Amino acid sequence: QVQVVESGGGSVRAGGSLRLSCTASGITSNINAMNWHRQAPGKQREFVARSASGGTTVYSGSVKGRFTISRDNAKSTVYLQMNSLKPEDTGVYYCHIIVQSMGEILTYWGQGTQVTVSS
Repeated sequence: QVQVVESGGGSVRAGGSLRLSCTASGITSNINAMNWHRQAPGKQREFVARSASGGTTVYSGSVKGRFTISRDNAKSTVYLQMNSLKPEDTGVYYCHIIVQSMGEILTYWGQGTQVTVSS
């Protein structure tokens, strides 16, 4: 059974840093991409960052230059280093795993980890 578990959330003041981790277990096929999304209160879930299997990284404009996504394939783990945090970064951060299995694309989500940034 596939499990996706995030950790590392918490409360910080503006300008502070947090590092999120997400580990996927039970996946036996190739992981195409490992992504982070977030959802602020009363808003829709939005894309934050992507780490693709070839090493490509993509960031949303709102976090580019402040957040860094990295990946440890041996551990099926993706990290999100968040620096210079702002109150608008507050939300639940979700890990999203995209897997290719026998020609089919499968996606898995974690349960989310709360990040709160106070001014």
